[in-house]
Amino acid sequence: MSSVAMTPLLVLLGAALCSLTMSTEIVPQPGFDLKEAEGKWYLIGFATNSRWYINNRDKIKMGIATLTSTAEGHMRVSYASLNKDGSCSRKKYRANKTDIPGKFVFVSRRNEKHTIMVEIKYDNFALIYDMKKKKKGAITKIVRLYSRTDEASDEVKEKFRQLAYRVGTLTENIFFLPKNGTF
Repeated sequence: MSSVAMTPLLVLLGAALCSLTMSTEIVPQPGFDLKEAEGKWYLIGFATNSRWYINNRDKIKMGIATLTSTAEGHMRVSYASLNKDGSCSRKKYRANKTDIPGKFVFVSRRNEKHTIMVEIKYDNFALIYDMKKKKKGAITKIVRLYSRTDEASDEVKEKFRQLAYRVGTLTENIFFLPKNGTF
């Protein structure tokens, strides 16, 4: 085939690949409102390609995330869970708002994390997608299922699984967490 004949074919293949990429792009829920999302959320499940999470999945239990907003519209996340010895593990960070409502960015010395509020029913559940770009180039993807209670319906769990598959998570790397007492 001549190079003149191949050019339209390459353009067509490029357009097809571009449309595939765009169809799997993860975007925030339209009309996302951080004020409505504030409050306590139980981490019900996660799906990931992270070796650390996969290797430690038997040690991870349900925890509680508390979301709050700053006056500037940034998102504060406070996460707590019980350790095996009964002590409490806590983490806090602030994710900066972007020009896109429902998309936040957190930058540390080691990585840059993009958080997308994919689907949220403010009084029920939230599907959140995190993509971490490490300074060394590795990309970690995590889909989280949060609920306002320590349970989620089968329908919500299926939505979570479908989002996990959409970002390329293997079935064996989708986890639902055991309850972890009261704290």
